[in-house]
Amino acid sequence: MRIRIVDAFTDRPFAGNPAGVLLLDSPDAFPDDERLQSIALEVNHAETAFAHRLPGDGEADWALRWFTPACEVAMCGHATLATAHVLHTTGAHRGTVRFATRSGVLVATPGPDGSITLDFPTAPLTPVAEVPDGLARALGAEPLAVLDTGPDVGDLLVEVADEKTVRALDPDHRALASCSRRGVIATARAEDPAGGHDYVSRCFFPNVGIDEDPVTGSAHTALAPFWSQRLDRPDLTGLQASARSGRVRTALRGHRTLLTGHAVTVIEGELLA
Repeated sequence: MRIRIVDAFTDRPFAGNPAGVLLLDSPDAFPDDERLQSIALEVNHAETAFAHRLPGDGEADWALRWFTPACEVAMCGHATLATAHVLHTTGAHRGTVRFATRSGVLVATPGPDGSITLDFPTAPLTPVAEVPDGLARALGAEPLAVLDTGPDVGDLLVEVADEKTVRALDPDHRALASCSRRGVIATARAEDPAGGHDYVSRCFFPNVGIDEDPVTGSAHTALAPFWSQRLDRPDLTGLQASARSGRVRTALRGHRTLLTGHAVTVIEGELLA
């Protein structure tokens, strides 16, 4: 079985967010969960995606699941982008692909420039009435606003003072784990409007074994409505300011959010076990 490592939300290798991608031979079912989790732990990236083709003319073309080294997750943007990239570059699927997932049917459409656009549900944002005790201390910055991102994303969205503050964050990951369900999305308006991005973010997910995720597609389903309302524009570009860095073009379309980015395959090999 072939395994590929793909850098997502970037057009160059060794940037963006790496994901493992395995296209499975069986059209009927996934291997047992223990085996999938063991492979994801061995790959040891933020997520490893497993996909198998679906038979017939149903509502989806491929079934898709995502695992961190520690657990299965309900939604993952960068590994979905990586999977669509592998399907298109290997010829396993042509054109728009529909994935059956725990978050419903997710659609990935290739663009003429080599990009891929994901159609994801928009996260429902709800102001947090009572900020978790110790959040500011754990994050290392005073929140200006704290919102819950709903059950699918499962994070706290925390606005901080400025881009410089986002870039300088050095959170206490153990303390941060007690402040949210999955993790924390820290964000601020871009310092320079001419810099090619409208807002910045960083994402910390200690509760699923990821201290900092390099570029998080699912987080942008919450960032898009947050900043589209603040900036009064539906189409924006977000920069996730991690060490690897990556850009996500976001387009708010009511209850759906379009996430656009590139991907690059950097490693291809054979799973022997």
